[in-house]
Amino acid sequence: MKKYSYVGIAFIVLIFGIYAVPKIVNKLKTPTLATINKVPHFEFVNQDGEKISNDFYKNKVYVVEFFFTTCPTICPKMTKSMVRIQDKFYAYQDFGIVSFSINPTHDTPKILKAYAKSHGATMKNWNFLTGDQDKIYELANTGFTLFAGENSEAEGGFEHSGMFALVDKQGNIRSRLDDYGNPIAFYDGLNPEGVKMIMEDIEILLKE
Repeated sequence: MKKYSYVGIAFIVLIFGIYAVPKIVNKLKTPTLATINKVPHFEFVNQDGEKISNDFYKNKVYVVEFFFTTCPTICPKMTKSMVRIQDKFYAYQDFGIVSFSINPTHDTPKILKAYAKSHGATMKNWNFLTGDQDKIYELANTGFTLFAGENSEAEGGFEHSGMFALVDKQGNIRSRLDDYGNPIAFYDGLNPEGVKMIMEDIEILLKE
């Protein structure tokens, strides 16, 4: 059997190292999160009847969703995903969650407080917000570009996105990049993989 010389083996190892090491380093390197947009000013009332604006989340990383309490389809799944995120970062004072109701006529502070309690939303930095419907829709559709609207033919009477937005401590919407180097913009709150991704990226932003 032909044997390779020590020189030949060393050469193969060297070539492998040249190509493999950078790939390993790239995988271990903390990914850079793209900046999508600045969150516009908002001010609504939470489940405790308190006015909450962007100022509440200054110097905090937070996750945003648009939902409604009587949603019979995706909202319960989204809330369950948010509770997972809450539980992972419960002890972090610089982390929070915002759930904007797209049916504010029904979703009064009292209704939102009962919803929060029944679904295990106990973190003090998790606000369920209600207020002027037009302003909430403008915030969703223009500010975050997360669709929300009324639709009499949809189950529950409303349509909205199941995606979560991730906001950094400076109030910027942030996201990771896909395999082609493009920002994914938002995270799928209905998919365990999407929830895993946003939790990984929350950890990155908390360290910034």
